[in-house]
Amino acid sequence: MKQNDKSSFTGLILMAAILIIFNVFVFDNSSEQVDYKENTEQVNSNQQDSKEENIITTTSDIDTNEVLKEEFYVLENDKIKLEFTNKGGEISSAVIKGYYSYQEYKKNLDDKNYESKDIEIFNNKDSRFEITGDRNINTNEFFLVKEENNSISFRKNYDNNAYIKYTYTLDENKSYFVDLSIESEGISNPELIWTIAAPETEKSKSNQEQYTGFYYQEDYSKDVDYTWDNDAFELNEFNTEISWIAFKQQFFSTIITAQNNNFNNGTEFKVVNNEEDEYIKVMSLRTQIEDGESNYSLYLGPNDYNDLKSYDLGYENILPLGFMWIDTIVNKYIIIKLFNFLKNSAGLANFGIIILLLTLIIKFSLAPFTYKSYLSQAKMKVLKPEIDKINEKHKEKDPLKAQQESMNLYRKAGVNPMGGCLPMLFQFPILIAMFRFFPASLDLRQNAFLWADDLSAYDSIYKLGFEIPFYGDHISLFTLLMCISTLMYTHMNSQMSGNQMPGMKFMMYLMPVMFLGFFNNYASALSYYYFLANIFTFSQMFFMRRFVDEKAIIAQLEANKKKPRKKSKFQKKLEELQRKQEQQLKNRKKK
Repeated sequence: MKQNDKSSFTGLILMAAILIIFNVFVFDNSSEQVDYKENTEQVNSNQQDSKEENIITTTSDIDTNEVLKEEFYVLENDKIKLEFTNKGGEISSAVIKGYYSYQEYKKNLDDKNYESKDIEIFNNKDSRFEITGDRNINTNEFFLVKEENNSISFRKNYDNNAYIKYTYTLDENKSYFVDLSIESEGISNPELIWTIAAPETEKSKSNQEQYTGFYYQEDYSKDVDYTWDNDAFELNEFNTEISWIAFKQQFFSTIITAQNNNFNNGTEFKVVNNEEDEYIKVMSLRTQIEDGESNYSLYLGPNDYNDLKSYDLGYENILPLGFMWIDTIVNKYIIIKLFNFLKNSAGLANFGIIILLLTLIIKFSLAPFTYKSYLSQAKMKVLKPEIDKINEKHKEKDPLKAQQESMNLYRKAGVNPMGGCLPMLFQFPILIAMFRFFPASLDLRQNAFLWADDLSAYDSIYKLGFEIPFYGDHISLFTLLMCISTLMYTHMNSQMSGNQMPGMKFMMYLMPVMFLGFFNNYASALSYYYFLANIFTFSQMFFMRRFVDEKAIIAQLEANKKKPRKKSKFQKKLEELQRKQEQQLKNRKKK
């Protein structure tokens, strides 16, 4: 019995040892093989959990499968660098070479040895490119990959031979362009949703917000419209087919153009602006695509007017050069052409000097009208004592009578009280055009002049450390100089014209003060231009005084009073209207 017990105990020990060795060296390996096989089958059946980013199906041949980690692919030339991910087959990063964010530009100013980085206009951290349909499909999964020269394809297979395929091809002739082909089969009612989160890249966040949104061109009329802020998807305003759509940022854009079929009239836009968000705005496009092949052209580049116009697709209309036709025309056919001439032909590199010369050219062009305005104001100044007597005489009794006698005096003396407004009729469209041009000019971006480190954004000589409503948290010196010079011009103008309307005089002095708040956060190039315009106006007035003899004006006015003057039809109608008003007042008093 003892021998049998000893043999049994030895047998049990040997069996336990065999089980342990087999479990360690056999069962673990077979378990890994089973897990590998299960993961492979799971990827091939397209049922892998989208959260498992460490396992992915990718190939150098589109029909071969391997299990690897997520990978990224690059298409680039001397202008742009696009990075793609095989999870979703989308652009994971879009970089424009030769331009820098303001943060990188500022580091370069502070440290001359700092190597500035190219600007990234979006990435897929919070941006998405996806296809949806009636069936339960998810394109935010892993795609099969095939690389060729200047081209990369991503394909996703579904049940019943259904699939989606993206092909991106870098256009060698058009440096900022990429061709995109979307193929879909077996996907009912496929819909493209493209969301781009615009990062903060400029010095002035408020300016960047103002100029970020959607622009799109109607196919029928070729008119370009835009939408800025809407928290939910909305149909395009005129409900028409669309040729191209621009995800526009202040100085850079992503424009998608339909090649074979237009975007349908059900295309929708959403622009979300959250001040607490790290992005300037989040723009989303939703549009139906054809089942089959749809071809698009993607422009990822700067908003340069001349380059965009050269493509002859209407892209240049994404630049906000004016809301009215007159300031748009002034910008396109006068300001931009003059600016380009001074920049290219004159060979000037300092944009502060270019703006100075631009201001001189405009002021000299308007000099004849300015002279007529000054002459009219000089005549008004000579007549001011007589106008004061008329106003004093009828101040409390009959203000309408005072106005009528003043107009008779002007008519007899041959003075047009509105003559001083003549230059403004020509200057106003130019002033508005400049208001639109400077913040949209790519040439001014990150170009310094004097104390302004970026002429496309505000200049700051002192940070307050706190926010003042309607003003901001800094002091812009160009804006301050502009407002002071405008107040001086207003004071000089009121003395010349002798305007006796207290309400109007108050408004004239209030406007420059309001400008202090309007322009403190605006492009410093604009404040600089307005300041120069005021200085040149003062200079013109100084020289004009030498050619204006007040004694000669008085003699001429007296001679005009003695001459019989024929009344125009307009004057007759005006006098008849005044008589009717006087009669109505008398009738009311009798009652």
